[in-house]
Amino acid sequence: MDQNGSGTRTDPGTLAVAVAPGMPIFEVAIPYQVFYEPPLGVDPDSWYRFQLCGPRGTRSAELRDPFVALTDHDYDDLVRADTVIVPSVPNVREDPPADLVDAVRAAYEAGARVASLCTGAFVLAAAGLLDGRRMTTHWRHISALAERFPHLEVDPSVLYIDDGRILTSAGTMAGMDLCIHLIRKDLGSGAANAAARYLVVPPHRAGGQAQYLESPVPVYPDDSGLSATLQWAIHRLDQPLTVSDLARHANTSERTLARRFHAELGGTPLQWLLTQRLIRARELLEASDFPVDAVAERCGLGTAANLRAHFGREVGVSPSEYRRSHRASRHEVVTG
Repeated sequence: MDQNGSGTRTDPGTLAVAVAPGMPIFEVAIPYQVFYEPPLGVDPDSWYRFQLCGPRGTRSAELRDPFVALTDHDYDDLVRADTVIVPSVPNVREDPPADLVDAVRAAYEAGARVASLCTGAFVLAAAGLLDGRRMTTHWRHISALAERFPHLEVDPSVLYIDDGRILTSAGTMAGMDLCIHLIRKDLGSGAANAAARYLVVPPHRAGGQAQYLESPVPVYPDDSGLSATLQWAIHRLDQPLTVSDLARHANTSERTLARRFHAELGGTPLQWLLTQRLIRARELLEASDFPVDAVAERCGLGTAANLRAHFGREVGVSPSEYRRSHRASRHEVVTG
């Protein structure tokens, strides 16, 4: 399996969720719900081999929690997994379970990709996997993390951070965002969109900064003042769009529009437009045979040279290289 984070895996391999006594059951349920079985239209043979892995000898009667996760696999299986997901720790003021920390470290040393959800970052930090990396966790627990691991570089403004073989996410729903992001990396936008439809969540949500290209497309609450304008713009990405056009559609001034974008989406209107155009470009590169110049035109970036410049800066590869490694034709999904 390709472990460098740069391309689609034809076989995403085994995905193990680490379970420890006292873990918040909802945090464990998120990766279970996302990864346990493929969504409608995704080939089961291309899907993850899912495992819940807990410490040996743990039985529900030994736990004080009203909800527990019983597992069929232990940490020996975790060490052999291709991807390891670590949900929240039971208590950020206590050391995470030593056997869990050791297993996560051993899995990484064996070549696994490791992702933390919310305060699962405390396990990765204890294992030494976050040293020298930019990372994130739930904003409420950043001070506790800084007390225990003052050398870490914590970014509190993002939903998740993809640093190749190490990924970290913020609060509960940001963990869902990260899980869908992993599907997109491994199996392409079609599979990620199918999973999002099944879960009834957006395939992308707005974040404060770019995260492996995705500052995901925002959730549009019915009472959002920007909802109609964002939907209007997304259906016209192939057209020249300016801040004035967006302000005119929102029936507001450009200054007010900028304030509302910052408050609701964490960025500027032009940043949001560029993100949506790059997302559209990725989808076209994966799912169509359009030449690069046609993709650039259809996503509103104008020319192949302009697309290559933005794509190289945000994704780190050229559009052609991205297409070769992310062809959705190998993972056909229902898109209706």
